[in-house]
Amino acid sequence: MKILKEFKEFAVRGSVIDLAVGVIIGSTFGKIVSSLVGDIIMPFIGVIIGGIDFTQLKIQIYNPIGNDQGVYLFYGNFIQSVIDFLIIAFVIFMMVKVVNNVRNKFSYTEEPPAEITNTEILLTEIRDLLKEKNK
Repeated sequence: MKILKEFKEFAVRGSVIDLAVGVIIGSTFGKIVSSLVGDIIMPFIGVIIGGIDFTQLKIQIYNPIGNDQGVYLFYGNFIQSVIDFLIIAFVIFMMVKVVNNVRNKFSYTEEPPAEITNTEILLTEIRDLLKEKNK
């Protein structure tokens, strides 16, 4: 029963709930960015580099005799995944940068003045008394 109580306390903490919401939104956002990369950006990159479809790049590592298909190393999929990652990371970086800039513009808070300690009060009084004495 103690474990169930601890798990309940853990699961209903605000940080765990925030994390769950973040994961759900992140996965949905990932689908949007993946579509942006695959459906919009990669066709332009394909035109720029001569129409190469990275996903079709492969090396045959086993050449069978007969009706077998053979074994291929699809290194193009890896290249595609790396490009997807770089573009997604850049888009997320830019979005975080914009959000931080907006947050900084609207969340300016003035720091409260520092509290004066008793020692500082006494030193100030001593300084003022010495000034008056030297006049």
